[in-house]
Amino acid sequence: MRAPLSAPIGEDPAFLSMLDKVRRLAPLNRPVLVVGERGVGKELASERLHYLSGRWDGPVVKVNCAALPETLLESELFGHEAGAFTGAQKRRAGRFERAHRGTLILDEIASASLQVQEKLLRAIEYGDFERVGGVEQVSVDVRVIACANVDLPALARDGKFRADLLDRLAFDVVTVPALRQRPEDIPVLAQHFALRMTQELGRSVFAGFDPAVLAQLRAHAWPGNVRELKNVVERAVYQTPEDQPVAAVVLDPFAADGRPGATLNGPEPEAPPPVAAAPAGPAGPVPFTEAVTAYERQLLEAALRACDNQQTKGAEWLGLGYHQFRRLLKKHGVG
Repeated sequence: MRAPLSAPIGEDPAFLSMLDKVRRLAPLNRPVLVVGERGVGKELASERLHYLSGRWDGPVVKVNCAALPETLLESELFGHEAGAFTGAQKRRAGRFERAHRGTLILDEIASASLQVQEKLLRAIEYGDFERVGGVEQVSVDVRVIACANVDLPALARDGKFRADLLDRLAFDVVTVPALRQRPEDIPVLAQHFALRMTQELGRSVFAGFDPAVLAQLRAHAWPGNVRELKNVVERAVYQTPEDQPVAAVVLDPFAADGRPGATLNGPEPEAPPPVAAAPAGPAGPVPFTEAVTAYERQLLEAALRACDNQQTKGAEWLGLGYHQFRRLLKKHGVG
């Protein structure tokens, strides 16, 4: 049975371009290098390469090269024979063998020693290797996807990463964009994480975000990318009473005063510009859609006035994407 493939969350052009490249690369039985900053979702892109490929019903095996010392990493990847080292009481298959006819994802590949890299090169190039402490050749059919959050070409130039392994891994390179490079997806992802946290807390309704909070989220640089956004949103949801919208987020949980709403760098964000209040109840019957349309127009006009007619800032103040804001301006003939 095919493993479920979650729908990707995001519609920013930079993100969609990356997904399209993954779709085109997935069917090819070649190594792929997935690069990007920490927390951008390299593992998700790697899994997508597997599940959209002809190997989808085979194993997908992952190993974090930074989590193990050199000797243990070699054994973990290639297995070992009984007696290969102290404590090796019986033969053990490594990750390459377990990934036979499937995909092996090597996270933080730059952490592997040059010795391990040499053995990796042969396994990728020829599909065979020797277990630690063994002489028998083990043959496997494995597609390798390597992930890195560092500049591998620079490491290769400095002699800290094998240039021939880099050439072999980089049949093509998938670059997962940083969150700051896909600003249209910040409110989309924030809503997704907020709804999931709401469900985890056993609450029935998520009351949404205050527009100023969405503006704050869009303005943040997100050095930790999607992982950081997830933590910030989940923390804000659980700290907010169930029936109230999220009115503040803690970007830095290590802030000296620890108070809700503390920002990562510098002062609190400015308050949002004043916007027109919701119209009072009419004396007589008024069509609902007409009242909503009038209020939307008031909000758009107020945002433009407060932001000196700068549409990008106006969109941020209202917690809207730029293109969404532009569509509303056109709809209501504002600007």
